[in-house]
Amino acid sequence: MTIDAFFDTNVVVYALSRDANKAARSEALLAAGGVVSVQVLNEVSRVARGKMRKEWPDVHEILTGIRAKCAVVPITVEVHELGLACAEKYQLNIFDSMLVAAALLSGCTTLYSEDMHHGLVIDRLTITNPYRA
Repeated sequence: MTIDAFFDTNVVVYALSRDANKAARSEALLAAGGVVSVQVLNEVSRVARGKMRKEWPDVHEILTGIRAKCAVVPITVEVHELGLACAEKYQLNIFDSMLVAAALLSGCTTLYSEDMHHGLVIDRLTITNPYRA
């Protein structure tokens, strides 16, 4: 089975939010499985500790849940180099371009993100806002 969905941090965070519609959509996507990078785990940790004011045991529980549902890919020099190329070519911010690179190198065809360029196709990867009507 090929996992072709890659999740941006905002999709994972919305699964934990009080926005019932976004939480339900995010939970359904994550339940189907997909891929995240270590960058996403780091960013979720930052949001959980900061904006959500979660205690460390809660953060660890959240991360364990993400890792149970998603394959996790590392941040490598190859991701970094491709990410720089994507940032330059597509005018993405550096952090978004690193997620695009990780998704491409993972063989994903869809990157779910609320705040990237919906509909943008990069090679075989389509950026999709899962909350658009």
